[in-house]
Amino acid sequence: MADDPKTLVSTAWLAKHLKDPDLRVLDASLYLPDAGRDPKAEYDAAHIPGARFFDIDEISDARSDLPHMVPPVEKFMSRMRAMGVGDGHQVVVYDGAGMQSAPRVWWLFKLMGQDNVAVLDGGLPKWVAEGHPTEDMPPIPRDRHMTVRVQNRLVRDVTQVAQASKLGDPQIVDARAAARFRGEAPEPREGLRAGHIPKSRSVPFDTLLNADKTMKTPDETRAIFEAAGVDLGKPVITSCGSGVTAAVLALALERMGHKDWSLYDGSWAEWGMFPTVPVATGDA
Repeated sequence: MADDPKTLVSTAWLAKHLKDPDLRVLDASLYLPDAGRDPKAEYDAAHIPGARFFDIDEISDARSDLPHMVPPVEKFMSRMRAMGVGDGHQVVVYDGAGMQSAPRVWWLFKLMGQDNVAVLDGGLPKWVAEGHPTEDMPPIPRDRHMTVRVQNRLVRDVTQVAQASKLGDPQIVDARAAARFRGEAPEPREGLRAGHIPKSRSVPFDTLLNADKTMKTPDETRAIFEAAGVDLGKPVITSCGSGVTAAVLALALERMGHKDWSLYDGSWAEWGMFPTVPVATGDA
């Protein structure tokens, strides 16, 4: 895999650059409630040296009833300043699952106009398996200003997605497990209907990953999207359960040079809650 500091870097790349003065590493681990894992406790016990903990649930829009929606710009800027992450930094984001929630933070940085951000391929499990060091002490950050220029083209709301569903353009691609897409498995969040957004396509995020949770090659991921009926010559909106693993799809699209994508922030947590929007089941 070719390392790209704007999308995906290897554990070897990070080990080589770990002591660079302008590198900032973020632990962005987040798990579904039924996983029985506490990401902050795991970070406190062992993290990549120098890593800060990026709390996806806390660095979000507290005014929304939906989980971890995009935070107001001022909140994002103040949290990043306090973490010592700002202009001129190369950011690398990882998670404890290998490749699950880190791309959400990669996308959030892109949304805020930050380009020098990459996901660690294979995440903490691969880093540890290869014998690279961890530590249990948090770094002492120094304030750093961040200039934010919101890229609205990278995010979609329920109204825009409803329009896309009706017209079939842009295409909507769902990162949830196939059984959830078909409406055959219950949703992990209570009170949501089962099924998917009409006219959407199913590309479960884990089908884009190898056994060690590294991302498959751009050619392999392109073939997976195409096999699911996605026309890569057209715009794509990615969706999932709550806007987290949809970013794995977004990262794969960006890596394969497909720039015309956006992410549905509310995802199924929002769509599945609204009785007024239609739901499809099965493979259709």
